[in-house]
Amino acid sequence: MSDCAEIRSLLRETPLVDGHNDLPWRLHELALEHPEETDLTVADLAGGTLGTHTPTHTDLPRLLDGGVGAQFWSVFVPAQLSGDAAVSTTLEQIDRVRALCARHPERLELADSATEVRRIHAAGRVASLLGAEGGHSMNSSLATLRLLRELGVRYMTLTHNSNVDWADSATDVERIGGLSRFGTEVVAEMNRIGMIVDLSHVAPGTMRDALAATRAPVLFTHSGARAVTDHPRNVPDDVLAALPANGGVCMATFVPSFVNQAVADARTAREEAARDAGHAPGTPEFEAFTERHLAEHPDPVATLEDVVAHVEHLREVAGIDHVGLGGDYDGTPLLPQGLEDVSSYPRLLAALSDRGWSREELTKLAGTNALRVLQAADDVAEQLADEPARRWRIEQLDGVG
Repeated sequence: MSDCAEIRSLLRETPLVDGHNDLPWRLHELALEHPEETDLTVADLAGGTLGTHTPTHTDLPRLLDGGVGAQFWSVFVPAQLSGDAAVSTTLEQIDRVRALCARHPERLELADSATEVRRIHAAGRVASLLGAEGGHSMNSSLATLRLLRELGVRYMTLTHNSNVDWADSATDVERIGGLSRFGTEVVAEMNRIGMIVDLSHVAPGTMRDALAATRAPVLFTHSGARAVTDHPRNVPDDVLAALPANGGVCMATFVPSFVNQAVADARTAREEAARDAGHAPGTPEFEAFTERHLAEHPDPVATLEDVVAHVEHLREVAGIDHVGLGGDYDGTPLLPQGLEDVSSYPRLLAALSDRGWSREELTKLAGTNALRVLQAADDVAEQLADEPARRWRIEQLDGVG
């Protein structure tokens, strides 16, 4: 089964669904540096034998080479943005993905359902879905949340690296202990409108509160297993064990500090050094310090085998029906050896095949589990169609605003 032809046969039959790719924000950054558009029709393959260089982990040739059938493009904006600025920048990111699909209709097509994903994949294109990374994108407004869904956003990560007023982040100081009353209403409204609740980035208390509140399956679009790598961005075993009852899926990420303990420890030391130097996390000074520190003290090397260990642990604890893939390409500067760009997915599937994974198990991991969650979100929304839209404001329920 690990034969390349067999893996590619599987990916022709089943769309590989990746839960999270930050190419839109990377293109935004590149446009600030160089106003001309980055050409995604060329790739720096085989060490640059094409004579070109694409300064991204993602481009059209490598998506094809990697067998990617459906991609959730993150319409991420930094958590340092808030209020109207966060909303307007999120809209700009949605527009960027739409423009990308319009510019390359032969390779990309916007999708909004599991049925559309399968149709687009069968036509040889990459089904392009939208995911908002962080509740700051909705500015504590349920009306804004509804409009994001109208614009095609299929999931929202409840937080990014910082808390929002109604939910705790995994990488911030706990303030609420999970979800506030308004946060529970956000989850309920997401269920009503068919927007998937994404629990990557959130604190364990938020994970547990959301699982208790939701009526639809959840996703962790780019997370690892906490038991394998002790990093706050990863998912504890008790939460993984709750996924079968919910029907949700944890999509394994490739970020080195999430999948390799030595890299995680090095990152912690680097961030502690920045704080000791008087720099607050999230500030330009903090980012500049950590970049200099990393250049002077390079991280250990993570590998494809580290990701295999996470995927196998997710299967062991949550079950084969509750695992998927969410690489976080273009959202991290470095990647594990063997998973350097979006062409690498067949290599990962082949490694799992060599460890005894069956074709059926690889098919579930690659895409059918994620598509089941996507379909279930629509099914639940149909069941809740007669419920009125929620009109609460955060200050009414939580006393803040």
